[in-house]
Amino acid sequence: MDGVIYRGNQLVPGADRFVARLRREGIPFRFLTNNSQRTRRDVALKLCRLGLEADADDVFTCAMATARFLAHQKPGGTAFVIGENGLAAALHHNGLTVVDDDADYVVVGEGRTMTFEMIERAVRLVEKGARLIATNPDATCPTDAGTRPGCGAIVAMLEKATGREAFSVGKPSGVMMRMAQNELGVRAAGTVMVGDTMETDILGGVGMGYQTVLVLSGHTKVEHLHRYAYRPDWIIESVDHMPEKLFHSVTALAGAA
Repeated sequence: MDGVIYRGNQLVPGADRFVARLRREGIPFRFLTNNSQRTRRDVALKLCRLGLEADADDVFTCAMATARFLAHQKPGGTAFVIGENGLAAALHHNGLTVVDDDADYVVVGEGRTMTFEMIERAVRLVEKGARLIATNPDATCPTDAGTRPGCGAIVAMLEKATGREAFSVGKPSGVMMRMAQNELGVRAAGTVMVGDTMETDILGGVGMGYQTVLVLSGHTKVEHLHRYAYRPDWIIESVDHMPEKLFHSVTALAGAA
């Protein structure tokens, strides 16, 4: 959402009008985030404080997707976690237990509480047979103070040390995208992915067969597009410039669902 709905602690101009129109026209939606630090309730509170109408059910996080995936793979499983409260809470909510030893999974998110001792423990657990899971592949995480290493950077260190490749659940993985789509109760043909990052938002949408909208209010600029073999269906300045044609088509599909 950072770069699409808000930038840091400032709402992207017109984002409130965009969300209000979705509600007014009965178009189902979710706020997707590859940040596993906060619970969906925490994210909704931030949106409300920025001036949007939002509740927890409007939010879908990579932590939720990861927890649901693991609960399906191994109900009642155990996990050693490198991450923040949002990730641990999602795992607990889905019946997994957070442990320090003899873990079924090593689950990595992002955050500021990681220590090298935790990295060492994670390496040993993976060597003993724990499966390595990443909540998302993002190498960096934007903050008000600047860029800091993200989940992908931490996981890369573990992959190099163990020789094991992590399975990533968040965008652009179809695992997270399909879960969010199922919550909405819509078909792929009637789904639009709006994002500011080609490697996660747009790539994930293209892979799922969604219409894709790249907004230029965040990470990606027009001059960057030549680097990619895939293209978004629409390129706009911000969500406040959503094409009327796209709105009308999605409204018609939502009414027919």
